[in-house]
Amino acid sequence: MSRYAPLPPARMPNLLALVPLLGTIAVATACTTTPAPSDSASSTPAPTTATAAVDPTGQPSPSTSTQATIPTSAFVELPSELRKSPRRATPVEEALPKLCRNEFGTGGRQVTASAAMTLTYKTAGDTDGHVPGGLIHQTIFTFAGDGATAYMARVRAAVQACPSYTQLENSTTVKSQILPGVGDEALLVTRTWPNANLNGTRTGGTGSSQIAVARVDTAVTVFDDQGWEGTSGNPTIMDRVVRDGAKTVDAWQR
Repeated sequence: MSRYAPLPPARMPNLLALVPLLGTIAVATACTTTPAPSDSASSTPAPTTATAAVDPTGQPSPSTSTQATIPTSAFVELPSELRKSPRRATPVEEALPKLCRNEFGTGGRQVTASAAMTLTYKTAGDTDGHVPGGLIHQTIFTFAGDGATAYMARVRAAVQACPSYTQLENSTTVKSQILPGVGDEALLVTRTWPNANLNGTRTGGTGSSQIAVARVDTAVTVFDDQGWEGTSGNPTIMDRVVRDGAKTVDAWQR
């Protein structure tokens, strides 16, 4: 599923405060925030707070005494017929995809909060004993000022600068396109690679999976679809999750 003037920050939740670094996530009944890296970016919510962290470069964060939260209710949930297992909290640095480099971790110092969850999906009609269809990691960043628009611009440029990369000794091609009708702006990135067995021997044909990035007002959400054990992702399920996910983020911000 590639490309804004920031909307007024009045819709940003009052709980959000500047926390610019990626870190770990803890979830009780809600996801706590984690800081974003400085080199760049049960469903009942009962928000807790996260402690501000120190930049690994040695520079203190702009406000180490402030706290912010992203609740579980801000994240999309799969319908029961597509849900293989309950969604789970995931460290942001593990949820964000990487191509040639850390293209999607370029949040910068305007990030006020970040958190991630993972969905495990199945194909409708699969039995309980059938292996999962794949995983979709969802990361949410909230930003101050024009940070969300700037993040989208950096991601578009970074993806365009990475037309291919090597993974498991195979070349993976990267193509991006604008994804219409999702949030205020959205980008769809498709990865394609030659199929191979567990020994790395090519078996013919290609596999593919998708990444989607959507800006919703002053928040950005990143989705990374990974097919089960290296298989292709499911573009139909991914499209549904991305569109529902953008609407869920929008509803949370209102």
